[in-house]
Amino acid sequence: MTGCNLRRVKLLRASLESTQAMPPARIRKAVIPAAGLGTRFLPATKAQPKEMLPLVDKPIIQYGVEEVLGSGLSDVILVTSRGKDVMEEHFDSSPELEALLEAKGKHELLHQVREISRLVQVASVRQKEALGLGHAVLTAADLVGDEPFAVLLPDDVIDAREPVLKQMLAVYNATGYSVVAVQRIPRENISGYGVIRPAAEAAPQGSFAGPVFRATDLVEKPKPADAPSDLAVVGRYLLTPKVFELLRRTPRGAGGEIQLTDALRELARIEPVYALQFEGRRYDAGDKFGFLQATVELALKRPEFGERLRAYLRSLPLQ
Repeated sequence: MTGCNLRRVKLLRASLESTQAMPPARIRKAVIPAAGLGTRFLPATKAQPKEMLPLVDKPIIQYGVEEVLGSGLSDVILVTSRGKDVMEEHFDSSPELEALLEAKGKHELLHQVREISRLVQVASVRQKEALGLGHAVLTAADLVGDEPFAVLLPDDVIDAREPVLKQMLAVYNATGYSVVAVQRIPRENISGYGVIRPAAEAAPQGSFAGPVFRATDLVEKPKPADAPSDLAVVGRYLLTPKVFELLRRTPRGAGGEIQLTDALRELARIEPVYALQFEGRRYDAGDKFGFLQATVELALKRPEFGERLRAYLRSLPLQ
């Protein structure tokens, strides 16, 4: 090999090693699908979005936005539908209300109201047809651009010492590939979820909040006997932009909808997809009983009235 060719090989090798050593692209944006009609909460949701129902003293959607903020992301993209402008307005400034609170000397409430509008940068896009979660995510493609991003389902409210998206970012930063949050679900309830088939090989090395698996397959809402595991995907995703290309060619699946799980199944055949069994207590706030559980348990953790509520619950003549 000539000296010139040897130099070229060395330069190419150095370039490849430099590329491989580069950290993955930073995740800045979170998509929050919130276009559903909230029919399980009628009549309360006849004239207001389900995402604006209060858990203790904050709307459901705010718990998700605060998780995005606490995970170091800077932008939120709300996927909405007709009649849901109030969600974006909730995170906007409110000069009239702020002026009233200031005039009345209600400084603590004024601080809380101002902080809501300072949480993150919020934009919104309309999902004009109810064609499923995959379609909702695809609706945000132009605002996300060609970069990795997060998806957070607001119905899944997760109480954790470290925000779940932040737990997942540790896996993403170690691998550079998509990560989904999973939870072990009893087999009799598994048909309500997308379920992963975990690989037999070892998971990536690192200090993570919980066990990490490589997902070799994902199945949407399987029958209990057909489920590939009891590891169900719950409302948190960190995704590479490759998923948009796959969603564009994903046919309608279960329920006549474009399922995000179907696109992730294809993604797992092209590049690694990892699953983190996260640390935290999850509440399904899109279900009436789950909403009640979240209200009671989150209220019990509040210092200003947690003890009073605990004493009240003990006093009830429960059978």
